[in-house]
Amino acid sequence: MTPTTSLPMLSLLIFGPLAAAAVAVLLPNDRLQRWWALISTSAIAAFSLPLFWRFNPDTAAFQFTEHASWIPWLKADYALGIDGISLLLVLLTTLITPLCVLASWRYITTRVKEFMICFLIMEAAMVGVFSALDAILFFVFWESMLIPMTLLIGVWGGPRRIYASIKFFIYTMSGSVFLIVALIALRIQTGSFSIPGMMGQPYTPDFQIWVFAAFFISFAIKVPMFPFHTWLPAAHVEAPTAGSVILASVLLKMGTYGFLRFCLPITPYATRLFAPYILGLSVIAILYGGLTALAQSDLKKLVAYSSVGHMGFATLGIFVLNAHGIEGATLVMINHGVTTGALFICVGIIYERLHTRDLSEAAGIGKYMPIFSGFLGVFCLSSLAFPGTNSFIGEFLVLAGSFGHSKVLTACAVPGVVIAAAYMLRMLQKVAWGGTRNPDHAGLTDIDFREIVTLTPLLVFVFWIGLHPQPFVRVMHPTVLHLIEQAGAALPPAAAALP
Repeated sequence: MTPTTSLPMLSLLIFGPLAAAAVAVLLPNDRLQRWWALISTSAIAAFSLPLFWRFNPDTAAFQFTEHASWIPWLKADYALGIDGISLLLVLLTTLITPLCVLASWRYITTRVKEFMICFLIMEAAMVGVFSALDAILFFVFWESMLIPMTLLIGVWGGPRRIYASIKFFIYTMSGSVFLIVALIALRIQTGSFSIPGMMGQPYTPDFQIWVFAAFFISFAIKVPMFPFHTWLPAAHVEAPTAGSVILASVLLKMGTYGFLRFCLPITPYATRLFAPYILGLSVIAILYGGLTALAQSDLKKLVAYSSVGHMGFATLGIFVLNAHGIEGATLVMINHGVTTGALFICVGIIYERLHTRDLSEAAGIGKYMPIFSGFLGVFCLSSLAFPGTNSFIGEFLVLAGSFGHSKVLTACAVPGVVIAAAYMLRMLQKVAWGGTRNPDHAGLTDIDFREIVTLTPLLVFVFWIGLHPQPFVRVMHPTVLHLIEQAGAALPPAAAALP
């Protein structure tokens, strides 16, 4: 690890939103609540940017580390640090949160104070998940985002919000039970809850299999992988716009991050043993998510099911266990956060004007909302991985890694790209142009300055990552190589000959 920094940047990114939430409790009216949430989250986003500038891309060591004794008798410490993978996810979290506040500016009209407090608490928990280097601390942050997200769906959601929030809570809580069991088992084996200390240990094959199984169930639910995905469409459809954005952009990445942080370096034998089955589930998710999205007439359901397919590419890249695949999977995670978050904001803009998400009712609005249609067109092209946009480079690297692993596997996954083009172009054509008998949208107004400001940063990242991905690949490359090397070195002798 690198030496502890003089300025506890990660702690400030975690406790800054909590302090802002405490201040929000005292503010007297909704207008002040909105402005305070926007100012505080924007300040946190600006404060997080030096992480990228000061990060050393030539080492795989954890950086910006912090360490303090927390629960000595349990050997659990307050330990924070980030590597090339978690750096990108921390920045994604801090940069997407102020956009969520802007997206909810007019959408949320009741209990604004409570809504903004929930969002600030969630931001703290999500940064904590990607920064924690102690397993108990990781689990505390992992669980801390559960209640705020449940409240976002259950209080400010749609007509079936109670059903969706309870389903989300039960699924996620069930996965957490398996997670804590695995962490306790590792604590018994290693004598501490240090995550780096758990890595690279010669655990027996049987122990790895059971721990991996517990990890897999927990993280697969969070991704969510097929067939653990059934909570996702309900949660997305019923959540408010900002809730859908943060769920798609950040929360789903906690599952794939768990695979990278725990499964590969801690249980490498079991990872290689089960990788063929997980790759099969990933291909099923790509095809199933795409075909189901193609059948949707509800815009939010369409984007929600597209997430199942896109996250299938992420797990595909992770479990081919090579550098191209893992780097592509990490880019897919970031790109999905940018593009799908933007699409949910676009759906929210349509809903605020039409009070419906039905695709046929939104047909032809491009004639009256040309600026909005321009934004929507770019994000649709990004979602289908059009060359020059951010999603292309991620999916290209995943397929390159997959091709090096298995040509048959790659051939099975490629139709998912074609299906993505079908459902995204269908949605774009319908919304932007429609048919010969479109509903009357003459009273619609194009997006205003606030909505343009909300979408523009995401548009910038679509082209920045798409046309110049090198800065993002460079910061993660040493971490990815170390992860692969670490996983191979940790194989017990009896498992070293595993094909």
